[in-house]
Amino acid sequence: MPATDTDVSPATHPDDQWDEQVDLLVLGTGAGGLAAAVTGAHEGLSVLVLEKTEFLGGTTAYSAGTCWIPNNRFQRDAGVTDDAQVAAGYLDRLVGDKAPREVRESYLRNGSAAIDYFDRLGVRFWHSKTVVDYHPEVEGASLGGRALEPQTFDGRTLGRENFDRVRPPVPEFALFGGTMMVRRAEVNQLLTLLQGSPKAAPLAVKLGARWAKDRLTYRRGTRLAMGNALVANLFHRLLERDGQVWFHATATRLETGTDGRVTGAIVAYQGRELRVRARRGVVLAGGGFAASSQWRTAHLPSPVPQYTRAAEGSTGDTLSLGRSVGGELSAPQDDNAFWFPSSVARRPDGSVAVFPHIWDRSKPGIVAVGADGRRFVDESVSYHRFVRAMYATNTVPAWLIIDARSLHRYGLGMIRPHLPKAYLRKYLRRGYLHAAPTIRELAERIGVDAGGLARTVADNNRSAATGVDAELGKGTSPFGLQYGDPAHRPNASLGPIETAPFYAIALVPTPLGTALGLRTNGDAQVLGAAGEPVAGLYACGNDAASMSAAEYPGAGCQVGGGLTFGYVAARHAAHAAPSPVETLASVEMS
Repeated sequence: MPATDTDVSPATHPDDQWDEQVDLLVLGTGAGGLAAAVTGAHEGLSVLVLEKTEFLGGTTAYSAGTCWIPNNRFQRDAGVTDDAQVAAGYLDRLVGDKAPREVRESYLRNGSAAIDYFDRLGVRFWHSKTVVDYHPEVEGASLGGRALEPQTFDGRTLGRENFDRVRPPVPEFALFGGTMMVRRAEVNQLLTLLQGSPKAAPLAVKLGARWAKDRLTYRRGTRLAMGNALVANLFHRLLERDGQVWFHATATRLETGTDGRVTGAIVAYQGRELRVRARRGVVLAGGGFAASSQWRTAHLPSPVPQYTRAAEGSTGDTLSLGRSVGGELSAPQDDNAFWFPSSVARRPDGSVAVFPHIWDRSKPGIVAVGADGRRFVDESVSYHRFVRAMYATNTVPAWLIIDARSLHRYGLGMIRPHLPKAYLRKYLRRGYLHAAPTIRELAERIGVDAGGLARTVADNNRSAATGVDAELGKGTSPFGLQYGDPAHRPNASLGPIETAPFYAIALVPTPLGTALGLRTNGDAQVLGAAGEPVAGLYACGNDAASMSAAEYPGAGCQVGGGLTFGYVAARHAAHAAPSPVETLASVEMS
């Protein structure tokens, strides 16, 4: 095995020496793990979930929580009845033979069923009608309708102790130091207050009053949105069904029977080593390996990313567990990951802030350049495609260039819009933001070719005047235009860079999740070298090889995949024929 694997050889013991016995053991508490746990519990299984950190939710808790679910009920209610077939064609063209057709067919067949299943349990979504798929140029892409947003959740429902177990959001993606969450749509409304419009005042008062009341009792606001809302709601549904979650608990080995079936795990918990039996199976949902420097070095492209926005528990441990009992990693495909271009800064407390640039690149008055000062990509493409272009052109780091007017109007990265110029000083002091009175001086300050950057800005300004980016086509894709400025003319994504001072922020590739994972079939069973299922072992989320390889079809395909295959895995475990050992035990007890 490679250096990224630890010694996690399977253990065998007499069948009567168990410290804990459950039907389903789940390793990980992101969307996939919690979906498996809630489904298993609802199907009548006893469920134990292990979380290696102090917080529940994994990377899902940091995310928008969006789910990419073709043929969802909102589409069907609107009369769109052929989206499963249309989406299948889209994935065929985008993915081809990079990933098994069986797995993506299972995704399309079960994704909508999973959403309907969770809706009946109280885990509900809103329809994001206008979110465009990430490859609108590919036949079968949707210009809106496949993305679902988790409904907000009242964290008080959990009780204070359990609420405090929900992983807080990224501070820079929330208000008041990360203690107040708002939906993306609400952010847009609240920003109109800074522009002088009073229309959002009632919303601001309502949200502010709720937050202020919460802060009298809780560490942060209890109105949860996005990925926080999704994992908190799933946690609540699990607790309703008597599911258990152990925190600071790590599975160190998997147990197997004489027939090779996975029967449980050795678990480090509360200073003890416990032997936990899983009668119906073990679900690997540890979040992939984005947070492991060793795994990144072994499996991601060069220059190897040094940072990630993934949760710290996503270190590949569960992948190693799966391999130890015969599970096979998928064949490498492209760059093995899903990507954010991120800016990086040091917070006042010394911690590192990794800020994904998801939407800001589509705004007018911004260009991205490399060391030669020239553009290398349409800045408004998806974050995944942007980083792929960085690697393809050897542009690491890339630099976002913006002028004072656009920075004030739109913000950039951690810098919020419509704030006083003095607000910028802390970012300039920390080296997060770079400034200069002229474009050439800015180029010299950040180490890019001054002549090249001057030509790029001049070209951009001509494009802004005509509304046509003849070089790279910014402002023509429906994906990019959805995040532009609809009030800006003649092109919502093209604007001049002409108002001094001029600013720059460095971007580096950061994996938000990993596509390389354990091979699985359409039932989420882990597969061995010959393609046979490893009995009793399932994988979902980033522990399973992505159904779309390293292609990113649309917003929420990772969370959507986690929910779908967590649901699939638990239902298979609940309804598959019991193992011979389990059947014998049942007979002996009767």
